[in-house]
Amino acid sequence: MTNAARILAISGSNRAESFNRKVLAIAAHGASKAGAQVTVLDLREYALPLYDQDLEAKEGLPAPVLALKKIFADHQALLIASPEYNSSITPLLKNVIDWVSRSAPGEGGLASFKGKVAGIVSASPGALGGLRSLTQLRVILGNIGVLVLTEQAALPKAGEAFNADGTLVDPKKQESFEAIGNKLAETVTKLAA
Repeated sequence: MTNAARILAISGSNRAESFNRKVLAIAAHGASKAGAQVTVLDLREYALPLYDQDLEAKEGLPAPVLALKKIFADHQALLIASPEYNSSITPLLKNVIDWVSRSAPGEGGLASFKGKVAGIVSASPGALGGLRSLTQLRVILGNIGVLVLTEQAALPKAGEAFNADGTLVDPKKQESFEAIGNKLAETVTKLAA
């Protein structure tokens, strides 16, 4: 599996029972079934300060940022589950993107993002399933050099959508989230060929 697509899976929510962490797991399973090597990143392990350019100028990039940049560099693609807060992405996810987008010494601009491919998904208790966050995320990622798949998946009424084992009650929805992971793995493999 040395030529397997390397995908970094990230949830914009740290809640243990987050709906977005659950749909991320489903999409990651789809990528794994397609032969990808998936790393699920737990952002709780990286205590990042709120992005502050003065802090960066004075102290350089914090150690957790450097660790994240290395992880990003080791992966060809991103699989992101984005909760919706006030019609946009979460502060957690935005802060990670902002810090990781900064250049380390000797590194070109946006090196952690340029040329990567991303698949995006969301879940929400509301009727739109987090779609507005995906629109915002697509714009942010596109502006920093990430190719975002046209396909995406959103899960409305997420509070009623999961079985006890973490799968989705609706098999078609389960399939649509797995398909995002599958498509991401296939796209990265084709681009690397």
